[in-house]
Amino acid sequence: MLFLGDDWAEDHHDVELVDEHGKRLVRKRLPEGLDGIARLHALVAEHMPAEWSDLDPVQAAARVRVGIETDHGPWVQALLVAGYQ
Repeated sequence: MLFLGDDWAEDHHDVELVDEHGKRLVRKRLPEGLDGIARLHALVAEHMPAEWSDLDPVQAAARVRVGIETDHGPWVQALLVAGYQ
C-alpha cells in the first residue's frame, strides 16, 4: 500500500508519498494541470514496491490511497480515472 497526501492549491499541489510503514518516500511540489498529473503518476510508478510489477496496472493503482481536501476538478478526476483510491 502507498499513501499519497495532496495539499491542493489553485496553481500547484504539494504531494507526499508514504509507504505502508509510514516512511516518507518523496515530497514534491507539482504544477496544476497535465504536466503535474503526469509527474505525479511517474512518482508513484517510481516508488511502487518491486512486487507490484507483476500486477495488472489497475490492481497496482488500487493500492494507492489518496488524501486530498477537495472532491472536484480535473486533478481529482485524473486521480480517480487512474484508479487510485
